[in-house]
Amino acid sequence: MNNAIRQQIFQRLAEAIPEPTTELNYSTPFELLIAVVLSAQATDKGVNKATAKLFPVANTPQAILALGEAGLKEYVKTIGLFNSKAANIIKLCQSLLDLHQGQVPEKREDLEALAGVGRKTANVILNTAFGQPTIAVDTHIFRLSNRTGLAAGKNVVEVERKLDKTVPAQYKKDAHHLMILHGRYTCIARKPRCESCCIIELCEFRAKNVT
Repeated sequence: MNNAIRQQIFQRLAEAIPEPTTELNYSTPFELLIAVVLSAQATDKGVNKATAKLFPVANTPQAILALGEAGLKEYVKTIGLFNSKAANIIKLCQSLLDLHQGQVPEKREDLEALAGVGRKTANVILNTAFGQPTIAVDTHIFRLSNRTGLAAGKNVVEVERKLDKTVPAQYKKDAHHLMILHGRYTCIARKPRCESCCIIELCEFRAKNVT
């Protein structure tokens, strides 16, 4: 795939998705961080249901620490892996208070040092909360990158590095959400909706699902 085709792909995605943003509900960088930590192996819809009850009660590191781990679990128990997530969130909140004056840091190394925060979560925060042109490779982006030929790779880090090099500069900031939303609703895993895809003739997927 050449740069001209990549340019066309992202231009079309941007036209089809005029407001590319996360589907997680949040109002501060801290709320986003908690929501993203909770979203690992869970749906955004499920996370939003839990945080709709949690955030009105506790949406700062101090408030969540005041709940305690057991109290936090009561709010997130509907989410997969809630035991380990609650434990990590308590540690994360303490670290924010101890090291960052209770604020979410804007540097990758500081974010990745927090409990429950890996490279993907750090990229989401840097991009969505702070407007940095990072691309977090989740299952949707990994599938889409390999399937379309945008950035083939054997693992998420390889795909991320290729995307970082090849996504047109003007679309770099929004690429993360453009690709996630296209992968979530059009280029789905089992039966991609190729007949309604805006980039169908630009995509290199050989087994296109077209009737």
